[in-house]
Amino acid sequence: MDYDLNSVVQTKKKHPCGSDTWKVIRIGMDIKIQCTGCGRIVMLSREKFEKRVKKIVE
Repeated sequence: MDYDLNSVVQTKKKHPCGSDTWKVIRIGMDIKIQCTGCGRIVMLSREKFEKRVKKIVE
């Protein structure tokens, strides 16, 4: 999967706020993403992130 900083990705499950798109704000061993709906920031391991992403939107 090819994603960079500020990429917008779509996840398989929706966030409780109703949005399923997230903006990548940090890349390393862990990936930090921000919900585009409510602004919530979540940090996931690279393995979990790649498993949960459906597609890259932008």
